[in-house]
Amino acid sequence: MPTSIPKHIARLILLASAVTALSAGSASAQTNCPRGTLDARFCDENGDLVADTPKDPKQLVDPNVLVFAYTPVEDPAVYAKVWDGFIKHMEKVTGKRVQFFPVQSNAAQIEAMRAGRLHVAGFNTGSNPLAVNCAGFVPFTMMARADNSFGYEMEIITYPGSGIHKVEDIRGKTLAFTAETSNSGFKAPSALLKSEFKMEPGKDYKPAFSGKHDSSILGVANKDYPAASIANSVMKRMIARGVVKEDQLVSIYKSQTFPTTGYGHVYNLKPELAAKVREAFMSFPWEGSALKAEFEKSGEAKFIPITYKGHWEVVRKIDAANNVKYACR
Repeated sequence: MPTSIPKHIARLILLASAVTALSAGSASAQTNCPRGTLDARFCDENGDLVADTPKDPKQLVDPNVLVFAYTPVEDPAVYAKVWDGFIKHMEKVTGKRVQFFPVQSNAAQIEAMRAGRLHVAGFNTGSNPLAVNCAGFVPFTMMARADNSFGYEMEIITYPGSGIHKVEDIRGKTLAFTAETSNSGFKAPSALLKSEFKMEPGKDYKPAFSGKHDSSILGVANKDYPAASIANSVMKRMIARGVVKEDQLVSIYKSQTFPTTGYGHVYNLKPELAAKVREAFMSFPWEGSALKAEFEKSGEAKFIPITYKGHWEVVRKIDAANNVKYACR
């Protein structure tokens, strides 16, 4: 798939954005409804913590082109090819054209959905709560292993000979994070360092932000950063692809297991189309696909159903410990 959006698709995206902006204005004018931590544009009458489908048909969207984006934790150019077969499958199931949209940051991905330019997406673990609360993201599936187990761990890594052998050795040195919206790249390690090791950024260590997990991993392997907090699923895939060698990295901490990338659609997608999008994920034939060839490197073998309320509870607790607010700017 191309990594740039053709002009005719760009025009459709801009039109969708304008329509959604008008719909958003109508939604924000609604009177009181249960919404919890959701933005004022949304309602949550069933208590599942995600935005309800609008009752007003005028607020529903049925785009000619579905725009899909995978979380920008790794090189978008690599993943455009990886997702190509899946995109063709989604086109067949939905009857819509599907365009891969290579976003460069978590913030850009959330803003694209909030503005109506993105309809289907995989948001990384830490971005899910903000995407749900601010952009109306409705996650319903994630990748899992053949035995239905799922998830990844946050690891703090260094390189051989760095002088760092345990977490406490980071004191006075630089620790690379990815982005403030990342669970394993910032939220979880920040909470851990503060609560368990009494270490705070700027005071006990110098924080740096690489932007992406692959950048942090490469930075440590090339000795640009003495240490970094990363998602080990990304690290495993990079080692399997030969981007880095296993002996270039040393793990000094491994966390509990977290849910991985959550996939879903925007809340105001026409219900019939939303159902087809779900069907596309659940019916995708993994065997022999580029998706399997890539993600089996970190153990994934299929999509399984999930709920944001249940599977993301641990992530919301980490956010609460970090005093994270889901305020939409």
